[in-house]
Amino acid sequence: MGDDVLVPVPYRLRPQGGRTAPQRDPQQLATHSDDDAVKMFLCCWLVLGALIPLTLSTDPGVKVKLTAKGLEYGRQLGMVSIQEKLKTIQVPDFSGNQRVTPIGKVKYSLTNLKIVDVGLPTSSVALVPGTGVRLSIGKAFIRLHGNWRVKFLRIIKNSGSFDLSVSDLTVGTSIAVESDETGRPAVNTVDCAATVGSANIKFHGGASWLYNLFRKFIDKAIRRALERQICPLVTNAISDLNPQLKTLNVLAKVDKHAEIEYSMVSSPAVTASSLELGLKGEFYNIGKKQEPPFSAAAFNLPPQADSMLYIGLSAFTANSAAFVYSAAGALSLYVTDDMVPPASPFRLNTNTFGVFIPQIAQRFLGLTMKLLVKTVKPPVVTFEPNNTMVKASGTVTAYAIHPNSTLSPLFVLNLESSVSAQPFLSEMRVAGRVSLNNMDLTVGTSYVGEFQVGLLNSIFRMVLRAVVIPVLNVQLAKGYPLPAIGKMQLVNTQLQVLKDYMLIGTDVQFNSIHGASRG
Repeated sequence: MGDDVLVPVPYRLRPQGGRTAPQRDPQQLATHSDDDAVKMFLCCWLVLGALIPLTLSTDPGVKVKLTAKGLEYGRQLGMVSIQEKLKTIQVPDFSGNQRVTPIGKVKYSLTNLKIVDVGLPTSSVALVPGTGVRLSIGKAFIRLHGNWRVKFLRIIKNSGSFDLSVSDLTVGTSIAVESDETGRPAVNTVDCAATVGSANIKFHGGASWLYNLFRKFIDKAIRRALERQICPLVTNAISDLNPQLKTLNVLAKVDKHAEIEYSMVSSPAVTASSLELGLKGEFYNIGKKQEPPFSAAAFNLPPQADSMLYIGLSAFTANSAAFVYSAAGALSLYVTDDMVPPASPFRLNTNTFGVFIPQIAQRFLGLTMKLLVKTVKPPVVTFEPNNTMVKASGTVTAYAIHPNSTLSPLFVLNLESSVSAQPFLSEMRVAGRVSLNNMDLTVGTSYVGEFQVGLLNSIFRMVLRAVVIPVLNVQLAKGYPLPAIGKMQLVNTQLQVLKDYMLIGTDVQFNSIHGASRG
């Protein structure tokens, strides 16, 4: 039995609609595993292992790097899925005739062969630089139980049971990931080979001694039957990932104004220690794809490997958001007196402003006021080490509100401001808050005559700090979604601001209906 060495059985693939697909025996189709946690993480690292070069040359706005630590976590979860698939192996009944000396011809049958245990003690996932992912399984074993029956000397019948132990099972498979028409990945098994090193059968009951006379023929037949099914089942486990891959948020809605695109823009960079994937990472107005007057600049992720996953978010992504919200007219705010803190000595009325601009009090005595604060062009976001800055150019238009609700414009000020931003993570979203650094006011248009704008600095600094920025921070706290698959969660996260991009280092967790699988 151990001396019978079988040739590895390759799993051949055939063309089908421009893609490769396995030839499957319908009886060998396995049931769908419900372990979503396993499938989810496999999706993550297989997405990053795409082997099909893309024709786009656009620099990515977002980069994602999976490290050896992340691959190891994926391997552990993947073995659970493959083990469940191998438990569904269906070994057909065997029957035949064998001449045994001195009895003569013996008719035999082996029926009701069932898998009772599958073990995958050794496995590895290797990255092939410039190529993709190689999954290897070694020293695996399968144990089966079944029934036997014999008839010899024409009239003598006997039956019993047997146990079959298959050991030194090896599987090797290469996995490719292709991009579909929406920029989402679809996994594909490129090749697969399986071997069964040895098998040992023990017969129990009755004339089991007869089987020992020709057991090597039975061993070989069962081993070949197993080898024919292993690769289709492994390929089936990999194919089961495709429905989960469809959950990749290639186009993720942010709010009523914007969505962000995470389609792949380049082939992954595969090294011996990591996979790096480039995503578009660009904001668009919902239903309208207008490109900004700037493009993503190349940037490189640092060689960090302590976390499973690293996500680099470039200044291009942030600035594309600023462009979109500016184009949507969302960067404007009417400020009324009821929005000013009650304790503030400055009120939005003509009495307060008349102290600094007497002609306002003379012409519009005792009226309330409102301000329209808006940007005149998209703000500019810059990332420097440990420092995120946003510069904005805008205007402030002041109105007097008459008792009949009509408005009289008083003046328009040009506003140049800069704020510091503190990005943070909120579950699967990037959020932030800002604080005012500097502002500068100049008179754009005056409808009340000349005045010294410097006298209004204290009022408008209060308006920005006490009203405009808190309103802005409420919106920024809602954040925007990161690229994700299914119910992916981030754990042990760290965020740092580097030159031209933010870097998120994180481990991952996937929740299933049976509980949580943690990294």
